[in-house]
Amino acid sequence: MNFNPFAEKPIKTKAEFYDWKQLAVKPYNKFQIDPMTRLRVILANGSEFEAVWFSHRFNRHCDNNDIRRQLAVTRRQEQQQQKRIAALKPINEDLLEHTIGYEQLAVELTATFAQRETDKYVQQAMNFALIEDFDHLYRYANLLDMDQGVKVENLIGNYTEAMPGRPTISEHRYPSDEIKRFVNFHKCDSLTALDISILVSAEQQTMNYYMNQAGFYHNNLGKQLYSEIAMIEEQHVSMYGSLQDVNGSWLEKLLMHEYAECYLYMSLWQDETDKNVKKIFEEHFNTELQHLHDATEMLEKYEKKEWKQIIPNGTFPELLKFGRQSNVDYIRKVIAEEITLTGVREDYSEVSQLPKDSMFFQYQKDVNSNVKSVASHNVIEKRIADEGEDMRIEKQMHPLPEMRDRTQDNTEAGR
Repeated sequence: MNFNPFAEKPIKTKAEFYDWKQLAVKPYNKFQIDPMTRLRVILANGSEFEAVWFSHRFNRHCDNNDIRRQLAVTRRQEQQQQKRIAALKPINEDLLEHTIGYEQLAVELTATFAQRETDKYVQQAMNFALIEDFDHLYRYANLLDMDQGVKVENLIGNYTEAMPGRPTISEHRYPSDEIKRFVNFHKCDSLTALDISILVSAEQQTMNYYMNQAGFYHNNLGKQLYSEIAMIEEQHVSMYGSLQDVNGSWLEKLLMHEYAECYLYMSLWQDETDKNVKKIFEEHFNTELQHLHDATEMLEKYEKKEWKQIIPNGTFPELLKFGRQSNVDYIRKVIAEEITLTGVREDYSEVSQLPKDSMFFQYQKDVNSNVKSVASHNVIEKRIADEGEDMRIEKQMHPLPEMRDRTQDNTEAGR
């Protein structure tokens, strides 16, 4: 598709805002939809969340009320779009089932981006977080089986496996080791800039969801698991956020945000199979196209800059597609090769190569001194105690021999 949103005229709608009936869209049927539809809905919600909060931050750092008034109008429209996307989630899809969608999204989105990424440093960051989110899916899937008797394959379909990645207990690192080198969006491939921006919004949404929902789970073990994994999501948001370009004005960053939203909604719209959801994605794309042109006009008016100075090639690169190609083999390869890595400042290292006084070991001692108090481990131990083995969805044996024993949880790999 050779599509440049800067060259397209937005479609004018009759009303600037939706009424209440238009906000109350028909939810999808969780028993009938393709699992990828759930992922697209969650991803769109994360994009809207990021748009709203970026706009609020911009508003709080701007002394020009003309700009702030325009931001307020756009922000209200973004809020309405977010409410429509949120309404697509059915009432009978509970907290934990929806969480499975969050983690499957993290796995499938990151694996898709990593395989098309040309910047090896960025790809490494994606791979690093990928096998951690993969492990989270496995932990939540075991909790789902124990607490509700729901088989995770009913939610994730045949797309994604559920088995150990880098054990969650091994993912807890000293905060400063999450900060990586930022990428210059003016010089990098446009896909790199878009993928980093989209991953930040997706991981940020997951972090906030767990921060807010952990206290509402109906038993202590589940509450503790949400709290623990929420801390890893904080690490992921810090890592991906540090990859974003730190240069540029607020208006330049607004332009990039709107461009990323246009790209994402175009991708979701073109890829969606559910007619109702597809129509909503199309409507939102047309609104985002208007937002992009509004941001372009503000940049020209207040900073005398053209969009080409910020985004040299406005033509959309390859659109995002979910489920068209299996990520199973790629994820298995990354697990086999990188499970024993950890972060060390801007780079990565084999845990076995770290000095004994490293901050990683000190942090592990602080938070994981008693393995029996770590929720991600206890969830698996309880499933094994109840059923004799953990719950897995594997297309073949685990790629690492040390992770194949289903009667005990490996708490040493990568630690």
